[in-house]
Amino acid sequence: METVYVEKQNGIAIITLNRPTALNAVNRKMLLELDKTVKKIHEDSETRIVLFTGAGGKAFSSGADLKERGMMTDAEVHSTVNKIRTVFQKIAELPQPTIAAVNGYAFGGGFELMLACDFRIAQKDAVMGLTETSWAIIPGAGGTQRLPRIIGEAKAKELIFTAKKITAEEALSYGILMKVTEKEQLMFTCLAFANEMLQNGPIALQQAKYAINEGLNVGLQAGLEIEGNAYARTIPTKDRLEALQAFAQKRKPNFHGQ
Repeated sequence: METVYVEKQNGIAIITLNRPTALNAVNRKMLLELDKTVKKIHEDSETRIVLFTGAGGKAFSSGADLKERGMMTDAEVHSTVNKIRTVFQKIAELPQPTIAAVNGYAFGGGFELMLACDFRIAQKDAVMGLTETSWAIIPGAGGTQRLPRIIGEAKAKELIFTAKKITAEEALSYGILMKVTEKEQLMFTCLAFANEMLQNGPIALQQAKYAINEGLNVGLQAGLEIEGNAYARTIPTKDRLEALQAFAQKRKPNFHGQ
């Protein structure tokens, strides 16, 4: 049985973590399948938006598979955590915009997977948190770095140091989530948002994401240079010319990612 499966529809790839009986906890098999999936999506020019969610309706992902983790040596734990961090970084570096559709529990590594996405939308009954310090460890897949960049140092320290589990509404107030929906509306809301982005130039979306992500790590002047280089990549595209022609002809543009 696949622990990760992909459904593609109209330029959107929906990646589902598929271990519902284990609350979609990440074991080594899932990690390897997720790595392969992300690599394929990275190179897939037909995929314009990527959406992550969990199977079963109870959990996005409850984090690491603690039963498996308990049987590992220290060296195996170290290697596995490094691999998780690497895979989540690959998700963060996907050129396509990414959305986490948080349909239940999202703890530890599940929360860190959310943070690696560009946008996070959750159903009202979702509960989430970086709970690692309650297990005498720390977030090891990007949580200590991404959360402060999203909500600020003090709030991130509060959540990490207390291992606090928060509701979707609390996560929204912290600035972690973009939106909270009713359970039955979650996928509809995520797909509607994805379709808003799909109306725009695919290359432009990717270059805008690149400019923002890379610019956050440097000073303003260097960031402006990154923006200029990203803009330059859009100038020779067929999509840019199509947008101008569509404007002149008073119609919607038909973009092809070229």
